[in-house]
Amino acid sequence: MRGRSWLGAALVLGAQLRALWLAAAVEVHTAKEVVAVNGTNQRLKCTFSSSSPVGQQLSVSWNFQPEDLGAHEPVFYYLKEPYEPPSGRFKDRVTWDGNIERNDVSIIIWNLKPSDNGTFTCQVTNWPDVYGTIGEVRLRVVQKVNFSEIHFLAVAIGSASVLMVIVVTAVIICRQRRRKARDRRLEAADTE
Repeated sequence: MRGRSWLGAALVLGAQLRALWLAAAVEVHTAKEVVAVNGTNQRLKCTFSSSSPVGQQLSVSWNFQPEDLGAHEPVFYYLKEPYEPPSGRFKDRVTWDGNIERNDVSIIIWNLKPSDNGTFTCQVTNWPDVYGTIGEVRLRVVQKVNFSEIHFLAVAIGSASVLMVIVVTAVIICRQRRRKARDRRLEAADTE
C-alpha cells in the first residue's frame, strides 16, 4: 500500500509542477493589426511579461511571413544586444526601439513598401521561461490614409464654422445697408 501512496503523491506533485511550469511561461503582447502609409516608418510594438527576472539570457526574435504565404524571413534578433539582419528585405530598414528593463522589445521598420504586407512575429525567451506565446502583428501598408470618421467629423465642423461666419457676415452687412438707407430717407425727409 505504501508504494501506491508514494506513486499517487508523485503523480499529483508532477501535475502541480507541470501547471506551475505552464504558468511560468513568457507572455508576449502585440497589437493585432497595424495600418501604415507607404514610404513611412512604423513602430511594431511588442511587450512581454515573465515570471522570472529579466536575465542575460533573454533573447528576442522577430520574423516575417509575407502576405503571399512565402517563406518566413528573419527580421531582427536580440541577445544581450540588438542584431540587425545582415541580408534580406529588411537589411538597413529595421532598428531596435525596445527597452529590456521595461519589458519592451519593439522595433521600427523604415520606408515601408507594399511588399511589407504580412505578419510579423515576436518571440521572447527569458531563461528559465523558454516557452510561451508568440506575438503576431499583421501589417497593412496602404497608399494613402483612408478618410476616417474623425477626418469626416473635422471637415463637417470646419465647414459648419465657415458657413456660420459667412451667415453672420451677411447679416451684419445687410443691417448696415438698411441703416444707411434709413438714414438717407430721414435726411431726405428733413430737407423737404
